[in-house]
Amino acid sequence: MPEGDTVWRQARDLRKVLEGQVLTSSDFRVPAYATLDLAGSTLTSVQSRGKHLLMYVAGLVIHSHLSMEGHWDIYPVSATGRAARWRRPAFTARAVLTTGQATAVGFSLGTLEVLPEALVSEAVGHLGPDLLGADWDAGLALHNLLDRPERAVGLALLDQRNLAGIGNVYRNDLCFLGGVHPARPVSEVPNLPRMVDLAKRLLEANKDRSGRSTTGGPAHGEAAAWVYGLAGKPCKRCGATIRYATLADPDFPVRAARDIYWCPRCQPD
Repeated sequence: MPEGDTVWRQARDLRKVLEGQVLTSSDFRVPAYATLDLAGSTLTSVQSRGKHLLMYVAGLVIHSHLSMEGHWDIYPVSATGRAARWRRPAFTARAVLTTGQATAVGFSLGTLEVLPEALVSEAVGHLGPDLLGADWDAGLALHNLLDRPERAVGLALLDQRNLAGIGNVYRNDLCFLGGVHPARPVSEVPNLPRMVDLAKRLLEANKDRSGRSTTGGPAHGEAAAWVYGLAGKPCKRCGATIRYATLADPDFPVRAARDIYWCPRCQPD
């Protein structure tokens, strides 16, 4: 599940093969940009912003969001100019960017748009401080969360307008580490600054790992998480059975309710 650390890694890897390179071809497989041709243009910068990816080229910004299943794959181009075979179905490709060295293919992207640089704020200007960005500001993130003290902390942490980069895995395990049920109001969180600090530390610890672990253990299987995805399993701390439910966000009524997991003993309702 792509979260801020996943997108940070995607930007790092894309930067290595695209930044400063001239595009030999581009292919945008969405109707709005089907005729756009960026061949001959230099891609000058690749940046991550929370869960968003921004690629700057020829006065434009290729903006993508991975959503739940998106991914940018990188394929080397051989000496003869032939690209490697794709590992994912071609019909899921939404963007194909090729240089003399590599081909980057964006599969199953939740969002793909190409904007003038002057309008990039329309895509990411609403985001709060980026947990893995140069603009990280813990004080501002805390201020944003406390601006609505009655809101459920599990919803506030997921809201990218407060702080950018937390997804469902992190929000569930952060609530466990904070000893609070995800539906508990922000105003009742015993130590909110510590929770913000933990969010920063967890994403920093995982940004260079191929797999994610919030426990410090192996980045795969049940050992990788405290409560996320472990409904019916014993709590690693107290042994109580981990519970599962969904939590809808009134701020975004068209979005499906998201999964929550918690220990009824460590995180009382």
